Amino acid sequence: MTYGADISPVRESTPEPVSESTPYPVWEATADRQSMPDAAARSARDTILRRALGLADVTAAYLALLLVLGLVAGNEPVHLRLTGLLIAPFIILAAKAIGLYDRDQHILRKTTIDEAPSILYLSVLYALTLWLAEAFLLHGWLARPQVFALVLANLGLLFAGRLLARTVTTKLIPPERCIVLGDAADAARITRKLNGSSGVNATVVGRVALHAGDENENRFAPASGSLSDPASLRRIIRVHRIERVIIAPDSHDQDEILDIIRLLKAIGVKVSVLPRLLEVVGSSSTFEDVDGLTLLGVRQYGVSKSSASLKRVMDVTGAALGLFLLAPLLLLLAIAIKLDSRGPVFFRQRRIGRSGELFWMIKFRSMVKDADASKSGLRDRNEAQGGLFKITDDPRITRVGRFLRPTSLDELPQLLNVLRGSMSLVGPRPLVQDEDVLIEGWQRRRLAVKPGITGMWQIFGSSRIPMDEMVKIDYLYGANWSIWLDLKILLRTVPYVLRRRGL
Repeated sequence: MTYGADISPVRESTPEPVSESTPYPVWEATADRQSMPDAAARSARDTILRRALGLADVTAAYLALLLVLGLVAGNEPVHLRLTGLLIAPFIILAAKAIGLYDRDQHILRKTTIDEAPSILYLSVLYALTLWLAEAFLLHGWLARPQVFALVLANLGLLFAGRLLARTVTTKLIPPERCIVLGDAADAARITRKLNGSSGVNATVVGRVALHAGDENENRFAPASGSLSDPASLRRIIRVHRIERVIIAPDSHDQDEILDIIRLLKAIGVKVSVLPRLLEVVGSSSTFEDVDGLTLLGVRQYGVSKSSASLKRVMDVTGAALGLFLLAPLLLLLAIAIKLDSRGPVFFRQRRIGRSGELFWMIKFRSMVKDADASKSGLRDRNEAQGGLFKITDDPRITRVGRFLRPTSLDELPQLLNVLRGSMSLVGPRPLVQDEDVLIEGWQRRRLAVKPGITGMWQIFGSSRIPMDEMVKIDYLYGANWSIWLDLKILLRTVPYVLRRRGL
């Protein structure tokens, strides 16, 4: 079994080859960790980010307290004592205990929204501790409104500070150098995803083949060997200054893959694994330990009755509130559409809903009247893949439509579909009938969940995702569903719309 690279050439000048040492057992690899030339660089990358996050956390804690003391009236004036300096180490230790500094080093996409529950936990713990220790830390006594305001202020400032810290450090730190251990198809897919994600600061510099007979093999020179020979992989990592190995295992010997993972962890290289199992069971599974035997509990697909009721409450509340707050805007858009071109204000189209039931989806009309009649003559200009239809400069779009579509404002009337119960705020993409017939087999399980105004397909760039990728995303949404997942998708939809990525 040999190693090979075939994705992209190493742009930097290749260092002098390192003489290959005698292979050694995995359990002796720790002795070589400090000798790896990029061990310090990998450590420095994580240290810079942790320190930036720590600085953001401490700044947020003090700023939130000063804002609350200055803006929220209490029973008497409250000021910090000199002992208030102890707030800084408390915040650092509490955040460390919660795990807010350890997650980033293990993942490629370092997002702040995913740690929102932990940030809320830290904010509540901070306010509660400050309230209990106010005689020691403050001159005066905190009123109940100040304690509640401190939680909210610290939550907002922590979130904003961490987002800023990650944004700045991502721009200042060079991309993380990665190789893919797997076949050419998986390597190309991983490379495409990393290059297309705005939240990832990493680059794939090559591929290491799992099999000697890989037809796309183009070796990392100078390096060759087998998975049972750890010196060869160590040499690739050393010569090409690799910081992370992304493993896409197939039917290869799992014991050898495990040995490689142990070796990489021992020498301080970061490891990410593309798990095939999670494409079916999703990530919301439960691990349990039965006397040393680890088992994975797979949740039932879809949404349970109690969860569906909770989701429905959130849908009705959100849709009703949205229609109430956006009523003036909706009226202005309706007038603009009517004045711009002949035809109705709303566009109604039959879509496939939950369990395959048909429903009328409502949108603001953004095209000329009877636009569907000219669709067949434009199929040669279709830019979408896998059965979807999308044209960037569609000649059927009206002047008002060219504003509505990039901003997704044409989707707002779907809030009425949510109130009626045919759609949800978050869910799979609602397809038309000629698109739905292309979906077969297990992929039709996506219909177990109501379609949504937005969803994972939307925040990943709906017009850029081919049909086969989209149905996998929809399937995983049903496998991983939770209220928190819906909230995350709704929050991520906002910057997506603001960036106008729907073009």
